[in-house]
Amino acid sequence: MKVKQISIFLENKSGRLAEVTKALGENDINIRALSIADTNDFGILRLIVNSPEKAWKLLKEQGFTVSETEIIAVRIPDQPGGLAGILTILENNRINIEYMYAFVGKSGTDAVVVIRVENIDRAIELLQKEKVSLFSGKEVYEFSF
Repeated sequence: MKVKQISIFLENKSGRLAEVTKALGENDINIRALSIADTNDFGILRLIVNSPEKAWKLLKEQGFTVSETEIIAVRIPDQPGGLAGILTILENNRINIEYMYAFVGKSGTDAVVVIRVENIDRAIELLQKEKVSLFSGKEVYEFSF
């Protein structure tokens, strides 16, 4: 249940983010989720898109510094304490979280939490053992939930 995420290193200057989103849009690549982390000099744009391989290739060809990362997309009830249960499972098993971000699904009853961990295979195994619902890449890319 791994999902591919594209990360783009961007100079922190006017127009760079617009260049990325314009290139993706002109090539029928739809952004499903995003996160931006920045400093004074640069930023890292993390994207989940409907076609990660196509996006990676396109952005590379346009001169962007791009990498692909595997993440987990977890279904969490959109209610108080929903996230705490997932994080407790990971903490109790010493799975370190590198970063995470979230968005709400179409139904409005579930949140989707994107998690990058050190040991993705172990995290998936533990979450599935605890009956945590994980999204497939296809579900996230097509936003069919």
